[in-house]
Amino acid sequence: MRARILSVAAAAAALVLVRPGPVVAASDPGTTVTFAVRSGALTLSVPASANLGAGAPGTVISAPIGPVTVTDDRALLSASWTVTAAETDFTSSASTVPATSATYAAGTVTTTGTITATTTDVTLSNSGQVVVTGSAGVGDNTATWNPTVAVAVPAGAVGGAYTGTLTQSVA
Repeated sequence: MRARILSVAAAAAALVLVRPGPVVAASDPGTTVTFAVRSGALTLSVPASANLGAGAPGTVISAPIGPVTVTDDRALLSASWTVTAAETDFTSSASTVPATSATYAAGTVTTTGTITATTTDVTLSNSGQVVVTGSAGVGDNTATWNPTVAVAVPAGAVGGAYTGTLTQSVA
């Protein structure tokens, strides 16, 4: 009797070693599981306004204008985007300072997700110039920076408040 118990125990141990995991019969039903990854848009958020402060003719007035954020929710396998900036001439009630008197420096870019952000400091003009590019992106990503705009006030500038429009675009 004792030999028989040992024989049954050895056979059970061999069965456990040979058949790990659950036993699935050919007639057991399976479930196909599916899901979808939603994709969205490529968007840009910018400050509504910025005040650089004041300075005398012949000086440079500069300040960070507030955070700029690219949000890429397109969920692409190979994502890239480009941000451009253009400036109108700055006008007051009595005078104009050309857009080319201003510069744009993106500074440090903070990203989330997978994207490589590269900045280019530019002298602004009335036409768009590349200031930040995103490349080698995968899936959704964001990039945020706080650019500094500087205006070299011409020596012959007339006193007053000057206003221009900085247009930033992403594509």
